[in-house]
Amino acid sequence: MSSATSMWPGLNDPEHSKWYIARFRNKAQIGEDLAGEARLIDAMVERKSRILDAGCGTGRTGAYLAAQGHDVVGVDIDPLLIEAAQEDYPNARWITADLVLLDLPAAGERLPFDAIVSGGNVLPFIPSGLVGQALERMAAHLTPEGVMVIGFGVHRRLSLDDFDAGVAQAGLRIDNRFESWDLRPWHDDADFAVSILRKM
Repeated sequence: MSSATSMWPGLNDPEHSKWYIARFRNKAQIGEDLAGEARLIDAMVERKSRILDAGCGTGRTGAYLAAQGHDVVGVDIDPLLIEAAQEDYPNARWITADLVLLDLPAAGERLPFDAIVSGGNVLPFIPSGLVGQALERMAAHLTPEGVMVIGFGVHRRLSLDDFDAGVAQAGLRIDNRFESWDLRPWHDDADFAVSILRKM
């Protein structure tokens, strides 16, 4: 299966997805810290918040948040990654979905989300011309006062300028930006950006 809305290699090469699944299962087994993104989101929201893990991969971020008592839904375009998340972390709901075409009410998830997190370099796998549409579809699932937190490497196919243009297209504003999930201050030479977004 391939998708014009995603450049994720696993859509054309299932062996890549299997490698990715094995990689993160191994990281979890040896005790690597896989919850940096999730700890930040957990600190930003109220208890029992409704959270969307957008581009959830194998589920590491959403699973941590669900374990803290949040109502978590994870979505990813790769069905093999969703299968792995369902198997490894049954404490959240995992849905195969395309962020560019995201319509969770059609999948039975009609309530909006208090927070949306997208870590793990998700957006650079979306063609840059569709990033604004993806952000717009994600924002459509956010409560009026909700927060969206997006992290990605700024030299991984998606420029910060293109991302910022997509933010504006989606009717969002940048509340703050950091160079890491542990909130190191942003600087222009940073290789990674964590942007905190809210609706206008």
